[in-house]
Amino acid sequence: MSDRPPMKKPASASALVAELLKQRGMAERMEDYRAWQVWDQVVGPQIAARAKPLRLREGILEVRVDQPVWMQQLQLMKPQILAKLANRLGSDTIRDLYLRRGRLEPAPPPPAPAPPLPALDEQEKAAVEAALGQISDPELRNRLRALFTRQARLDKSRKG
Repeated sequence: MSDRPPMKKPASASALVAELLKQRGMAERMEDYRAWQVWDQVVGPQIAARAKPLRLREGILEVRVDQPVWMQQLQLMKPQILAKLANRLGSDTIRDLYLRRGRLEPAPPPPAPAPPLPALDEQEKAAVEAALGQISDPELRNRLRALFTRQARLDKSRKG
């Protein structure tokens, strides 16, 4: 048995990953790479379609740009982009931008919407309830009911 007290609320996966990275001394490095997450919002959709972050080395963010005209425009906009990145990232880890001419990889197409799952019949609902028979905690019971029901609906959709 563990000496850890029971959790009142389950931890999110992102919180667990962040804690793991912090324990391994990698949190600061991952913080630097948030530039990829905020790039499109910082530069706007028009520039984001023409320029993408490529790598980060010693505070210099290398950006691939698809056209020389856009490279010239971004060169002129460097101070504003750097200020916005610093404001958004809350630090000055990115000190400069290095613009590199190159072909951008096309964005992957959005995933197709999942087809609706079939409803369970009374026999299948009864099987889910039977699986929950030994569980007395109402919150756990409700969450497991939702999980088991979804899994049963997924299984049913795969079969036919």
